[in-house]
Amino acid sequence: MAIKNRYEFIYYVACTNANPNGDPDMGNTPRVDPQTMQGYISDVSTKRLIRNYVTMSRAGEPGMEIIVQKSTNMNRHIARAKREAGVEDCAKAKEAIYAGRQKACELFYDVRTFGAVMSTGPNAGQVRGPVQITFGKSLDPVLPLDISITRMAVTDGEKDLKLEDYQQMENEKPEDKLRTMGRKQLIPFGLYEIRGFISANLAAETGFDEEDLNLLFEALMNMYEHNRSASKGEMEVVSPLIIFKHVGTDSNLEQRVRQAKLGCAPAHKLFDLVEVKKKEHVVYPRSYHDYTAAVHLNRVPKGVEVGFKEDAFSDIVWNHLPENEEWFTNE
Repeated sequence: MAIKNRYEFIYYVACTNANPNGDPDMGNTPRVDPQTMQGYISDVSTKRLIRNYVTMSRAGEPGMEIIVQKSTNMNRHIARAKREAGVEDCAKAKEAIYAGRQKACELFYDVRTFGAVMSTGPNAGQVRGPVQITFGKSLDPVLPLDISITRMAVTDGEKDLKLEDYQQMENEKPEDKLRTMGRKQLIPFGLYEIRGFISANLAAETGFDEEDLNLLFEALMNMYEHNRSASKGEMEVVSPLIIFKHVGTDSNLEQRVRQAKLGCAPAHKLFDLVEVKKKEHVVYPRSYHDYTAAVHLNRVPKGVEVGFKEDAFSDIVWNHLPENEEWFTNE
């Protein structure tokens, strides 16, 4: 069964001497707001990491495939969904589109979660996903650096030369011509806040259920641990995943279920309960320990519960702060 509660969540990502999300239109330099110089991590980047984690951790499991895969044609997956739904050659276009859309939700985790535009090629319509994630934004300005590096080898020559030809070219060149220069883009440090929203009403349309929800939370807490590279060596979620769950207040069960789906407080007021700021003596933060964070549990609206998930496989602690979490204080 699809989830019955509305959720919001928020978490913090630390990036140290790395490129959190390069802009291909700007030479892959880290994305920034040109007015404030605060850094960005695009929602697409976060969703890609979630997809990668689901592919890695749930390989071969029914319903856990991913439709947006590297170097593939999405139309192939859409056509497969329509074939498995038995409507590949259906003359009634409207019924075929709906059936293909439903089958795609059953097959593909990312369609159930984020939605998809499947009106291209073998038309399966469009799906509005229940989970939406914002652009991550750094709390303070970041400093994009473009650093020169030296590679002690080259890759000159035509692609189809023989081994002997490459050896001859290498022998004929002086040593200083067998080196080349390159560049790396990074920031010294940035602490990024990322927010998310989960709609129970849209979940009913896609079948996004409790298992899918738990997998999403697991992926958010563990995705950076499996995304190490030369440009992203030190990126990690450094806070607990802070989850706002709408449960309703009415004594009437039917009405309370309705409230849990629709929500009991605006999302922006819930996010205001989390306050993270730079310590007074810190000029240039270089660690998340240079910040203090408070969660104002005494201001949580009625009908809303606050949960904290410390790591990928821990249970959610509801309505009080996790133990041994130095970064957060309860205010």
